[in-house]
Amino acid sequence: MMARRVLLIATTTGYQTRAFSAAAERAAVELVFATDRCQQLSDPWRDRAIPVRFHDDVGSLRAIRAFHEHSPFDAVLAVGDRPAVLAAVVCDALGIVGHPTTAARLSVHKAATRRCLAAAGLPTPEFEELAFGDGAEPMESSVSFPCVVKPLALSGSRGVIRADDPNQLAAALERVQRLLSRREIQANRDGTHTRVVVEAFVPGREYAVEGVVHHGCFYLLALFDKPDPLDGPFFEESIYVTPSQEPRRVQQEIEHAVRAAVTALGFHHGPVHAECRVNDQGVFVLEVAARPIGGLCARTLRFFGPEGGPFPLEELLLRQAFGAPPGRYCRETEASGVMMIPIPRPGIYRGTDRVDAARAVPNIVDVEMTAKRDQRLEPLPEGASYLGFIFARALGPAAVVAALRKAHRRLQVYIDPLIEMASTSD
Repeated sequence: MMARRVLLIATTTGYQTRAFSAAAERAAVELVFATDRCQQLSDPWRDRAIPVRFHDDVGSLRAIRAFHEHSPFDAVLAVGDRPAVLAAVVCDALGIVGHPTTAARLSVHKAATRRCLAAAGLPTPEFEELAFGDGAEPMESSVSFPCVVKPLALSGSRGVIRADDPNQLAAALERVQRLLSRREIQANRDGTHTRVVVEAFVPGREYAVEGVVHHGCFYLLALFDKPDPLDGPFFEESIYVTPSQEPRRVQQEIEHAVRAAVTALGFHHGPVHAECRVNDQGVFVLEVAARPIGGLCARTLRFFGPEGGPFPLEELLLRQAFGAPPGRYCRETEASGVMMIPIPRPGIYRGTDRVDAARAVPNIVDVEMTAKRDQRLEPLPEGASYLGFIFARALGPAAVVAALRKAHRRLQVYIDPLIEMASTSD
């Protein structure tokens, strides 16, 4: 591949951006970062990133365009939902092939996604969009029970709560309203943080799909099974494993449904990550994001192609951004999976013992604890992180899942309870 320049838009530089950096070096690509930060600070992370603010498309585009005028970008990629919207804005403005802005904006608005998929005739749960008022009157929903409350723009199941009756729905709405009123969420300056979707609960098994759209044509890269039931009241994802163990017919139905959703939303060129549920009524596509799989989970995917291999997802995305047809690449035949280590309870993280014992489990590739000592931990639905990640590879998916569960059981996690300070009065 000829040396070219890619703009990678991300919230901050972290382990996923480091994976792109390593892939760019292997693929002879110059990587330039644009991250959400104060423009008055002089390169605080020493990554020479272009400073942008995701709530300010105009100002961010101005900063990126100024760089582009003297050092043009050949492609734009994004890590995360909000960066994906800015990436689409940049591509449209600079004439770079990518996902359209309209598609990216639809994908980060759950109600807009539902309306779009329903208009395309795809299976869609009964839903409605509600706005938080001044608190004088409780919100009411006409959606039947059981139902699920979802913030319009949060990701990773954050703020997603099942309700089985009116009292549970009222409690869920109140809890989500408190979450959305937090300072760190309001700092995003996203107008959707005053609204939620209430939709009918969709029973069935849940799956994740990793793919790319190449000039309007969808290519499936991997289908992940989620072996743990996700029935609520909260929806913390834990294990992803690929290839799927579902019958070929079910896999084809999932691929067809995601392809139809990609077309309905208008994605054009770049990575997509989808989530769906399957039951007797069909495949319900819950979301399609204009970005790759998040966090460290991409480590589960390795590919082979004309250039050899195995190489990671990030390298495939860089090559595809420059025009390499995705059909020339295939995922490794070995099964692989990841456990996103859940946070068992709120508190202050003090550390994890027996990590080496977990790594010693047959078929375990690595265990990486990403939580930091003395970090305040918070589980779902309010939390937005995991304790870490466990990775496994084996000849079959069942062996991968068994290894992940065994390694997890060996870990000893220490979390001190939070001490609430009592208020004092004169």
